[in-house]
Parts: sequence; C-alpha cells; structure tokens
Amino acid sequence: MTKRTSAKYKIDRRMGENIWGRPKSPVNRREYGPGQHGQRRKGKLSDFGTQLRAKQKLKGYYGDLTEKQFRRIYGEAERVKGDTGENLIGLLERRLDAVVYRAKFVATVFAARQFVNHGHVTVNGKRVNIPSYRVKEGDVIEVREKSRQMVVLLEAVQLAERDVPDYIDADHSKMKATFVRAPGLSDVPYPVLMEPNLVVEFYAKN
Repeated sequence: MTKRTSAKYKIDRRMGENIWGRPKSPVNRREYGPGQHGQRRKGKLSDFGTQLRAKQKLKGYYGDLTEKQFRRIYGEAERVKGDTGENLIGLLERRLDAVVYRAKFVATVFAARQFVNHGHVTVNGKRVNIPSYRVKEGDVIEVREKSRQMVVLLEAVQLAERDVPDYIDADHSKMKATFVRAPGLSDVPYPVLMEPNLVVEFYAKN
C-alpha cells in the first residue's frame, strides 16, 4: 500500500486550490499557502515551475501518488498511440481506486484507496484489494455484500457535491458500477483546471 506523505488538505494549501472541490477545504477560507511565509506575494512562476505545479496537482488529485508510480503511468501513456496527455488521464481514471471514487461509493480518493485495500470491492465477481489495479471497458465493480451497510458508503452516495460521470454506469441500489470506457480530459469532472499537456512538457525537458 502506498504511504500518503501529505494530509489531503495540506496538498490543497500547497497548490492554493481546492483540487477535489470539497466544502471543507482550507483553501475556501485561506487562499494563501501554508507556513509563516504563505501570505507573501507570489512571484510569477517560471515555465518549469508551472509544469511542475501541473504535475504535482495531478499526482495529488489521485491520492498523492509517488513519483515512481506516476512516472511509470506516464511512461505507459507515452508508449500508447495518440495524445500522451489524454492517454495519461485515461490511465489514471482506470485505476480501481479512482473508479470507486468516481462511482461515489466513498467520499474521497484517499478513502477509495483504503476501501479497496481492505477488500471491500470485487471486479467481475473476484475480490481485488490493489488500488492501482487497472480496470478495462465493461468491467463490473461491486461492493461486497457484507460491506454494503458501512456508514462511509451510505454517506458518500448521498453527497451532492459531485455526480457520477457518464463513462461509469453506477447503480447505487445494488452498489455496482460498470466501467463503460476510458475517458478523455474533457470527460473527467475535475473541480479545477488540470493541464496534462504541461506534465508532458515537464517530462520532455527533465
């Protein structure tokens, strides 16, 4: 299991954006960065700084992935035919923890990782406890029957702050979701602007 190195709200503060669109984000109250120097006027970011920020934001959004994990996914996106930035988003959205989060089975992507890790999810009827497991089109992701009355699950389904995107067909009465297709950037309901093209530029130069 990947160890999270930063509390999720620290990631928000560091980025200066509410990257998950959550009502409790500290950025909703304080837009400046953390620490004693957080309120100083921000200098203009260099091209490198802008590209690095775009990479950190995307990594943070998917549960603060390690650089090794993220670089490996980027490498795969680069090898696949088509636009590397679009491929990167498609691969990230095919992670099992991302699908569990998108289907609104849990409230946060961090909770989704833990939920999968603890064995509450099946893919096509088989229990899978690897958050990075890559789902395919047509795969059926289901919450195990004995886990369906968990409070975190019931609360997440009621959340009004986000909807299930159209590339996932979710049936909350059965706690089941089908991964319809890999999305492109424009399909993914990010609360903030994500710029995978800048991530591509970052890795091209570094």
